[in-house]
Amino acid sequence: MKKFAVAAALLTAIVATPALAADGGEARVEVRGGYVTGSGLDDATLGVAGGYDFDLGSTAFGGAEIAGDKVLIDGAKVQFSAGGRAGAKLGANGKLYANAGYTFGQIDDPYVGAGYQHKLGQNLYAKAEYRHQFIGNNISDFDTFAVGLGFAF
Repeated sequence: MKKFAVAAALLTAIVATPALAADGGEARVEVRGGYVTGSGLDDATLGVAGGYDFDLGSTAFGGAEIAGDKVLIDGAKVQFSAGGRAGAKLGANGKLYANAGYTFGQIDDPYVGAGYQHKLGQNLYAKAEYRHQFIGNNISDFDTFAVGLGFAF
């Protein structure tokens, strides 16, 4: 139940982004894909995400994100996640960040990671991200390496 409350709170924050626009932050949506490895699994993943980054001054930001990702193996279901990220602004176009959150669906466990996002134009950005998924039940953890292309507004 706790995981659904966290996801609902983050979704509410993201949906309310028009009212938050005055803070200098930005909403974002993206598609992403990558590679998942661990616990005998080595396969591709594909997903979508949406989030909002709050402006914390000239050098920092913090944000929230929700996502749905599918590991592209037979029978795999969509894995949802909700989390946050915080990091440093690198010049006018870059963001280096750490993230953490919780996934739910087929696997219900926390993750941590890091990434870099770079503006490609006024609203378009690309990003690369690593996540380490902590799996309980004596199963090996998972690592995900992903790239994404998004639109910020």
